[in-house]
Amino acid sequence: MKSTTRGTLAAVVAGVAAAVGAAATPAAAVGVVPVPVPLGGAERALGTELPEVAGELPVPTAGAPDGPRYAEGRLLPERTLPRLPLHGGLPGADVRQPLPHLLGSGFDHVGADAPASELRTHAPGLAVDAPLSAPNPYGFGLPTAKTPQVGVLAPMVRTVPRAGLGAGPGL
Repeated sequence: MKSTTRGTLAAVVAGVAAAVGAAATPAAAVGVVPVPVPLGGAERALGTELPEVAGELPVPTAGAPDGPRYAEGRLLPERTLPRLPLHGGLPGADVRQPLPHLLGSGFDHVGADAPASELRTHAPGLAVDAPLSAPNPYGFGLPTAKTPQVGVLAPMVRTVPRAGLGAGPGL
């Protein structure tokens, strides 16, 4: 391939990567996408007041994995397949149900609010060691045989969900 063709190809790839990165930045900065549930048409059709319902959907973002660590005496790194962190959240909801006021006109409401909460996870990883040791200087530089080792790095999930239930005047 000619150097001019390579240069043109590199410029096109760099431009596409910049455009994709610029387009993805605003969506990743949001964190939570609101999801309203329109019930206005059903209210007019039924002639009654329906609950107000809204939700929140979190936008998951992947983090940078911890790279493999090289340890003395091993042929393969400690974390052969590192755990991938993923940050997102649990979906949220806000529901308000009107209740007829028992002592007069108007409406009271009962509401439940469960905002989107942060969720941090790590995918499972893998740690493997070869059935050979590092080169042995006393054995003419040849590795010696040993028991192979395989380990699974446990997944991790961390979150603190919260919710509230309340009642009050108005909707």
